[in-house]
Amino acid sequence: QVQLVESGGGLVQAGGSLRLSCAASGNNFSIRTMAWYRQAPGKERELVATFTSAGSTNYADSVKGRFTISRDNAKNMVALQMNSLKPEDTAVYYCNAELIDYSRRTGYRVYWGQGTQVNVSS
Repeated sequence: QVQLVESGGGLVQAGGSLRLSCAASGNNFSIRTMAWYRQAPGKERELVATFTSAGSTNYADSVKGRFTISRDNAKNMVALQMNSLKPEDTAVYYCNAELIDYSRRTGYRVYWGQGTQVNVSS
């Protein structure tokens, strides 16, 4: 059973920074793509950033130039460095991974973390 666990959320003032981390744990699995999503109150979940196994990254226009996604394949981790935070960045941030768990015979599927709250005050 593979699980994703996020950490690093909290309260920060506008213009400040936070670093979110997500670690995948389990036995005998391989990750293809990792990503970060977020969901603000009353809004639909949106894609923030992705990091593919080929090393390419993509960002939502709203965070481009401010957020940086990174990946440590050896540790099965993905991080999101968030700089110049704005109140509109307030949301629950979710880690996402497309992976195959070889112990389950299910092929590649999407896994989600439990989410971590980010609050940006003005």
